[in-house]
Amino acid sequence: MWNDYLQLMKSEWMVIIVIFILLFLKLGKKERNTESLLHFINVLLFINLASGFIYHRDGSLFGDMFHSNSLLAFEKNVLSLGTLIISMQSFHWLKNHKHILEFYILLLSTLLGMFFMLSSNNLLMFYLGLELSTIPLAALANFDLEKRVSSEAAMKLILSSAFSSGLLLFGISMLYGSTGTLNYLELSQQLTGTPLQILSFVMFAAGFGFKISAVPFHLWTADVYEGSPVAVTSYLSVISKGAILFVFVSVLYQVFHHMALAWYNLIFIISVLTMTIGNLFALRQQNMKRFLAFSSISQVGFILIGITGQSAAGSASVIYFVLIYVFSNLGAFGVVSLVSALTGKETVNDYKGFYKNNRVLSWVLAISLFSLAGIPPTAGFFGKFFLLLAGAGTTHQSGGQINYLLIVIAALNMVISLYYYLRIIRAMFMDSTEQPIEKIKSSFSPNLSFIICIAGILITGIASGAYNYIYSLVK
Repeated sequence: MWNDYLQLMKSEWMVIIVIFILLFLKLGKKERNTESLLHFINVLLFINLASGFIYHRDGSLFGDMFHSNSLLAFEKNVLSLGTLIISMQSFHWLKNHKHILEFYILLLSTLLGMFFMLSSNNLLMFYLGLELSTIPLAALANFDLEKRVSSEAAMKLILSSAFSSGLLLFGISMLYGSTGTLNYLELSQQLTGTPLQILSFVMFAAGFGFKISAVPFHLWTADVYEGSPVAVTSYLSVISKGAILFVFVSVLYQVFHHMALAWYNLIFIISVLTMTIGNLFALRQQNMKRFLAFSSISQVGFILIGITGQSAAGSASVIYFVLIYVFSNLGAFGVVSLVSALTGKETVNDYKGFYKNNRVLSWVLAISLFSLAGIPPTAGFFGKFFLLLAGAGTTHQSGGQINYLLIVIAALNMVISLYYYLRIIRAMFMDSTEQPIEKIKSSFSPNLSFIICIAGILITGIASGAYNYIYSLVK
């Protein structure tokens, strides 16, 4: 029995162990060097990541409320990798902070909640994991205690999260009322598409829409991203959103697959609105965090296209794109985080002439933006290609024909996104200014994170093994 708990919940136990180690360090009275402490925590996070690739097996616990398999283990490893990269990129910001241990305890608590949410096989377990992954994020958004905008960001995050959680609970209660169960398998067998069940799905989709910043549930995103510390913004944009997307795909394909005719059009419309409005708002942003916020909203629109594929290819394309998104978005956020921590500059105009004194960082940001724009041979191109291939191919609505309307809308949005991504690159490489950002000297941890991001962008795109491996797990 204990072997089952240790093996099936290996990822969760590792995060819990790291949290307790940090808690014991916090309770100790000994003063510690902040740089040494940060390096030690990064080692713990690396051990946590490495343990995810060691032996795992399929199975379930707690009366089938919790389950584990190879695909879920891979998704947890993606989130652990992103958390490690964010930790390394936050080195310069955290080394001058007074509450390092509290930051990581809250951060890992959210990661633990995401792990439980991913492994849930019951809507009750899913909701508990969701709340554990959400509530500490509000405290993290307010981690710059001396800044008023940080407190404002935390307030907006907790209010929007409470509202979306209420919608989710309303949808869950109606599902339970119409079926008498919260188990995924039993729900899928009893959902027949009655009006009450369709309404419950609409509430469910609205709750998820808030969490992933899909239009029209996106209005909180830019303000929270701008007010939060850059490290927290990175985590919200990549790790939190990636976990919710993993679960959304799982719930749609496992629980609501018999209602695919009912939800296809809804997801299709939301995806088109999300990518279009995200792109249009990104065109006029001057703050880099707000710019990346609307960029991330438009990326969600493309991911939703893959979800409409309703197939193994659709699920694999979403997971593959989230993996690419971890490398691409964290590469961009990493440079913004470093510049913000060492110079305090966060606007697009501040990056004029950035290449003059910071050539390596300029190329890191440029390659990351190329990947987000979907320019070959970066991984972002292949990620969007597989998403469109899955979403525009066989659908319930098209009768097996190619959905040309979807391809045209996505292509136009890719052109728009190319413009505003190139606007940043032009500012760095072509625009001149009398006072460009001075040469930034970063330490080992941020530099290693940039190497990981660039290698991930290039390798996962050029080498086809990543997508093939994910597809084999999904099938």
